[in-house]
Amino acid sequence: MNKNSLLERGSKHDEVPVAINTLLITAKLKSEPIALVILFIAIIALAFSPILTKLSQVEISPSGTIFNRLWISTIIMGLWQITTTPKSEETELLVRSPVDYKQQGLLILASIAATGSALSWAFSLTQTSVASSTVLRSLTPLFISFGGWLILKQRFDRKFLLGMILAIVGGITIGWDDWQLGTEYLIGDGIALLSAALHGVNLLTVGYLRDRTNTAKILLWRCAIGTLIILPVILLREESLFPNSWQNWLTVISLAVVCQTFGQGLLVYSLKQFSSSFVGIFALLKPILTALLAWVIFAESLSLANGIALILVLIGIYLAKSSNSAEKAV
Repeated sequence: MNKNSLLERGSKHDEVPVAINTLLITAKLKSEPIALVILFIAIIALAFSPILTKLSQVEISPSGTIFNRLWISTIIMGLWQITTTPKSEETELLVRSPVDYKQQGLLILASIAATGSALSWAFSLTQTSVASSTVLRSLTPLFISFGGWLILKQRFDRKFLLGMILAIVGGITIGWDDWQLGTEYLIGDGIALLSAALHGVNLLTVGYLRDRTNTAKILLWRCAIGTLIILPVILLREESLFPNSWQNWLTVISLAVVCQTFGQGLLVYSLKQFSSSFVGIFALLKPILTALLAWVIFAESLSLANGIALILVLIGIYLAKSSNSAEKAV
């Protein structure tokens, strides 16, 4: 075989991975707008959470609301897993698949972090103002990015960091008008900051797990373990477990279906495409959308700060999205 034929064969083989790589890049570019729409729909669904939570607290406590939200979602996700997994495949997985203790440990960590974040957020509202709690909760992307840099060795370019800072400033602006400072609010502010950190741990862990397991499994574990964690808290505090009226039952069922199952499900699904840091930045739209929904539903007034916050968060999201750091590292 002569030299020219060898070179020709080599060039043909080289064309194969180049062609595959081109197809993958093209498919990724086409899927990005769809993933962005999915993420936006997730945030809209999650924006109903504070409103529905407020309505449910007419009869039950914040922790009781979270408990009902989680156990109902656990049943929904459990039924989803049973109906979508064929029996033969399920049996084969149980027999042949080795137990992945690392994955199970991370699922438990994500569950504890998510439940701890929700509980500490609810408790912070009893110790400090809603505005202060909102301001501190807006620091979540900072915790995610720091954790990604420290643990996962992620790198962020200048455009992404600028977008993150602008989005965080926008999130802070939402509650700036009514932000209360003082030693009497120190405990509540500290708990709100803890809630932001735990939420960051949750998103970072789920973002890592999303490449290794499916959305339904993550949600099922998170909701089931969360239910087991929060039940003793309610029993020890002798709080009411369930709503008394059908109206309140409708509210907590809506929380479980719309926010926990649908909203969180789409959010977890989007972590397949986007980095946890970008999803954390995008989630800063949630309090703004909640304010808009409260304006429509409860006729609550919108301030100039809400408009400024929206502009800053949108600019921040645009800068973060146009950077390389928004995409999930492969």
